[in-house]
Amino acid sequence: MTEQGSIPFSRIKIRVGALVFCGDHVAFLRRERPGSVHYTPPGGNVEDGEDLLDALARELDEELGLHPGQHTPPELLWVTDQRVTRPGPTPPPRKLHLIYRLHITDDVRAHLATEEHDELPDGSTETGYVDWIDYRKTAELPIFPPIGPALAALTSPAAHISDAGLPAVTDHNYTWV
Repeated sequence: MTEQGSIPFSRIKIRVGALVFCGDHVAFLRRERPGSVHYTPPGGNVEDGEDLLDALARELDEELGLHPGQHTPPELLWVTDQRVTRPGPTPPPRKLHLIYRLHITDDVRAHLATEEHDELPDGSTETGYVDWIDYRKTAELPIFPPIGPALAALTSPAAHISDAGLPAVTDHNYTWV
């Protein structure tokens, strides 16, 4: 008999992320690894029992130094379901990504972090760099979750979205970098 914890996708995690807009530019964390670079919206996993917006506020504070009251109220923009096999010994969880949108001013942006440091399991840290990218130029960027084409297709940073569901991210349409 197999332990449930060793079965791929037998656990579900929720990740909140934010598209922090300042005019036409949106903040992404750029991670550089040997042989690859990828981008992620600021955010992270929701802790057990944690309110979604509290988790978003905590992550924005940790990664950007952005506090409630410095931005517009978060608006849920997209949801995507991740079932991607990843490298390493830990079986991958199924992850639901909730992507929120919010807006800040140039004055707020000027005081935000430019780097973010993630602690790794071995106690070392990985540095992420905050890049501000014109949202219309994100279609081909290696963003995870892969929201670049949907983001680039917005008619404006505040465009109305009629369908919050994005395609699932699976081993059939995504390769972990």
